[in-house]
Amino acid sequence: MLQNHEELKCPLGFHLGTSWKIEAIISVIKEYFPLPVARLIKGGSYIKGTDTQVWSDVDIVLFSEAFENLEDCKKKLPEVIDDLGKRLKKSSWASRITMKKRTQFSLRFNFKRYKNLHSHSFDIMPCYEMLGPAPSTGLKWSFYHNLYLCHDTDKIQLYTMSLLPYQVEFIKECTVQVKDLIRLVKYWFRTSFAMPTEQNRFRRLPSCYAVELITVYIWQLAGKPIFFSLVQGMRAILKLLVRYSEICIIWYKHYSPHCTTFKKVLKKQTRPFVLDPANPTFNVCENSNAWDEVAHVARRSLLKPLFNGVPAKEPWLFTNSW
Repeated sequence: MLQNHEELKCPLGFHLGTSWKIEAIISVIKEYFPLPVARLIKGGSYIKGTDTQVWSDVDIVLFSEAFENLEDCKKKLPEVIDDLGKRLKKSSWASRITMKKRTQFSLRFNFKRYKNLHSHSFDIMPCYEMLGPAPSTGLKWSFYHNLYLCHDTDKIQLYTMSLLPYQVEFIKECTVQVKDLIRLVKYWFRTSFAMPTEQNRFRRLPSCYAVELITVYIWQLAGKPIFFSLVQGMRAILKLLVRYSEICIIWYKHYSPHCTTFKKVLKKQTRPFVLDPANPTFNVCENSNAWDEVAHVARRSLLKPLFNGVPAKEPWLFTNSW
């Protein structure tokens, strides 16, 4: 278990030296994009402020009015992505870009810093604009309804790209220490579980986004303290993971209990249930099939010297009932 969480954080100097390079490559992506860009939105751990010295990712969604509708977007994406990849390979930044295997909807590459060889993983996703920068409540509810009725997995992925700014905002607005706690939990997941093998190739651990949301929830239960003990916060999260079958977390920031789509999803819920604060159709825990393993590892971690026999202190006394 980690003894010094400082090694997880990207130092301030690292960010100051990197930020202009990240913004520069984003400008290059926008410039070389083969279609006119109506709006560009940024996400990923680097943008949220939860990146580490080991891992940093940047998600870029490019909305273009050149796409007539969702179907047209789906049809044109392969050509657009290929074209963007070819253009970036010819750019002045090509020596720092290492292309990865692209997906159906995105161009992926690593962007390397020369100074310390740290790299950022980029995921570039073109998309048709469905919500706009300031959608009305009515438009949002209509969007959620259409998303709920959609059974085309490709289109669902395109739909959810429009929700990226709300997902990023939810994490980004948290305090610095909450982001430190998120880093700590991610580190625990990365170092406490067996590496992927042929035997466990079908295992799917919770996503990074699910980890972020569970961490924010625990912090909110504690009353949103600005400063707190990371050991106490981590202990609370581990105790919750042991009781994963009881997890039911919902936020009403972008939808309300009166939203018809939300009511339908709630009736079909499975546990653990953590509803995406930006998307009332998606339980972020449903894609994981390893919750028993997560609970087992969390239980074992609580027996380690860092946590074993450590009593809950304010504002974490609510964990005593767990």
